[in-house]
Amino acid sequence: MALTSTTLTFRKLLIIVFVLANNYVFAQTYLQAQYNYATQLYNDEQYFDAITEFKRFQFFDSLNQYSYFTNKSIAMSYKQGGKFDEAIYYYSLAELNTPNIDSLFNTKIEIIKTNLLRRTIYRAFDLLNDLNNDERFNSKKDQITYWKGWAYIFNNEWEKASEEFAKVDINNQLKQICANVAESQYSESTAKILSYILPGAGQFYTGNYISGILSFSWVALWTYIAVEAFLADRIFDGLLVTNFLVFRFYNGNIQNAENFANEYNSEISNWTLNYLQHNYRGPKP
Repeated sequence: MALTSTTLTFRKLLIIVFVLANNYVFAQTYLQAQYNYATQLYNDEQYFDAITEFKRFQFFDSLNQYSYFTNKSIAMSYKQGGKFDEAIYYYSLAELNTPNIDSLFNTKIEIIKTNLLRRTIYRAFDLLNDLNNDERFNSKKDQITYWKGWAYIFNNEWEKASEEFAKVDINNQLKQICANVAESQYSESTAKILSYILPGAGQFYTGNYISGILSFSWVALWTYIAVEAFLADRIFDGLLVTNFLVFRFYNGNIQNAENFANEYNSEISNWTLNYLQHNYRGPKP
């Protein structure tokens, strides 16, 4: 009788184990299918559908076995959809569950790249400095320097960007592109100083000759009229012309020169960024 009871108990245990094993296998198969489906949506560029499916996957992943991969995938989907704040949030969640040091570093770099795209440049610099000071990433110095170069590009500091890329490789393509942009741009401070010294000179410096001639002519004309008024003892008229016309055109000439330099530099920067986006084949934000 004892033998029969033991046998029944053993059989019950086998059944329980079998059912649990089948449930586990079924759950894992379902999770894998769900993950593959969400990944396929991402590959098909259906990013917001992919986000929904990855979040559904997370609901059933009770043990958080795929937490790193799903949060990273959601972040990538948000990034592709231009939702940079959301992307950084999910990259940060992925960072908490990175399986190894390389995954941790790559996730931090993704956060930096996303900060560049949303134009929080100084936050990107802070994160790059943190990486550079972290001894765990001493073997990653070249990559950190590379992305620091990109940070300078987005901050419109092309000469500094060229210097950073040169540290990685003196013949780096980006180093030469950035150096060319830096050489092509006008100095806004130079344009202003020239305009202080001689009205119109800043516009001539930026290649806007007609505006330069007009600026010089208006300032010269109203200065002449003001001097004539003072010489004729029409002090009030002289002060009026000086305060409201001479200074108005003189200051306008300075602002004009700075604006011309800024607009030209922005055109060069935007053209180069567009070129890099569509033609540069190396890693980019």
